Amino acid sequence: MASLTRRSFLGAAAAGAVGLSLHGCASDGASEAQDELSGGPVSGDRDQVIVSMTPSSEPEAGFDPLFSWGCGEHVHEPLIQSTLVTTDVDLAFVNDLAVSYECAPDGLTWTFDIRDDVRFTDGEPLTAHDVAFTINGINANAAAQADLSMINRAEALSDTRVVFHLNKPYNAMLYTLAVVGIVPEHAYDAATYGAHPIGSGRYMLEQWDRGQQVILRANPDYYGEAPLMDRVVVVFMEEDASLAAASAAQVDVAYTAATLVDAAQPAGYDVLNCESVDSRGISLPSIASGEARVVEGDMAFSVGNDVTYDIALRRMMNAAVDRQSMIDSVLNGYGTPAYSVSDGMPWYNPDMEKMLTRQDALRQLEDAGWQRGADGVYEKDGIRAAFDLYYSAGDSVRQALANEFANQMRDVGIQVTPKGSGWTYDADGIYMHQYSDPVLWGWGANSPVQMYALHYGPSESNYACYENAEVDAHMDAALAADTVEASYPFWQAAQWDGTQGFAPEGGASWVWLCNVDHLYFKRTALSVAAQKPHPHGHGWSLVNNVDQWCWE
Repeated sequence: MASLTRRSFLGAAAAGAVGLSLHGCASDGASEAQDELSGGPVSGDRDQVIVSMTPSSEPEAGFDPLFSWGCGEHVHEPLIQSTLVTTDVDLAFVNDLAVSYECAPDGLTWTFDIRDDVRFTDGEPLTAHDVAFTINGINANAAAQADLSMINRAEALSDTRVVFHLNKPYNAMLYTLAVVGIVPEHAYDAATYGAHPIGSGRYMLEQWDRGQQVILRANPDYYGEAPLMDRVVVVFMEEDASLAAASAAQVDVAYTAATLVDAAQPAGYDVLNCESVDSRGISLPSIASGEARVVEGDMAFSVGNDVTYDIALRRMMNAAVDRQSMIDSVLNGYGTPAYSVSDGMPWYNPDMEKMLTRQDALRQLEDAGWQRGADGVYEKDGIRAAFDLYYSAGDSVRQALANEFANQMRDVGIQVTPKGSGWTYDADGIYMHQYSDPVLWGWGANSPVQMYALHYGPSESNYACYENAEVDAHMDAALAADTVEASYPFWQAAQWDGTQGFAPEGGASWVWLCNVDHLYFKRTALSVAAQKPHPHGHGWSLVNNVDQWCWE
């Protein structure tokens, strides 16, 4: 949908021409008024639900897992396609296509046996050959966002057995496989599949009006339990248009922001607050400047920062930040203090919440040679405790967090200059500064893979440039554990093992600020069933379980 202001949306709604083909919507004022009072479906159709999502939720490459659908930056179940495994509300693994799987003792060979009763929506059977084709296709596609680089080759041994040959032990691969949809080898064309996907999942793509909406229809031949919700309409809207759509009773579920939720709750809607693992944190480059890193093919980036390089300064920032104050002032209380990229997950170490007192941090800072200058800012060897903090200029919450962080750091003698920019590679773009300047990021996933990516020494996503051989060894041991559950102590040790780790008492390579609640206005009579914790990104994770939604 084109950018739509609240005023223009309401004007269009009043004129009866919103510009979206919301099939089945009530057309007379009496029905709309009744819906508003009852909190029932805005379309009057109890087999349908209409959901608003952010414009960034619309998949650029369409509904193609070999690019980013389901397994991109904002992970979610692919709905249109089946996956080998999935996860339940407790994040335990549950078989989907797989009926069983096992890993060889050396961790390098995984064997999956799959169902023999699954068919794609074109009537052709889904076999292990399709699984191998999908995995190998992702690894052959330079634009694929799923990281399956630990798999050298997927090989179908029969129609119901597939083997993955790995180049290193990596049990966390299961989390990625839980969101990688299987595509048909016989009907896959990279140029057309995204707009015309053939899958075997709970839903089929009925209609896609680019920039406006997506309509999914329940798959009548789905091999699992039949979806309770037959039709799912997703409309893509900016924040103000999403609010206006709910206010005009045009959608059943509308995403909203913490700054709006208390003052703008429409009649007939409840506030749905979904538990999230959606963290906001600041990377603190942990090596001195002067180096360069070549990543993303052949792009060279400056690396390191002479201010945040000092560990005493990094620990001071972690000790001085008032997370709850940020939540209260910026998020209107709709959030929780963040201490890592995986707060509350089974692999989380509560020691991430331990940090020096301000007094101890200040003493360490001054013992390291930092002294207050005439302007109140600390200095050491001619270097001022001053740096730029990059954030996404299009994100009002990140802007407010960056400014509040700067205000708090000023009080302890650290000068932070917020710099709003875009996610671009030009000189002023955030990506050109990702290894050399602190950046206010948004991260979070129902998987330890993101922790690995942000803190493992050689990782391209190690923006803090933090390197610690013992920490890397803990994470390698986690990935080589016999089971995912057995990996948890190793992930926890990587955070802090009593002497080493990237925790605030250790490397302090990040300063985490808050976890952002995922907030929606939901029609009162709509049950959205039990939700998994939402990862980073307001979008498709909400409808992971849309097949279980129903009108009460």
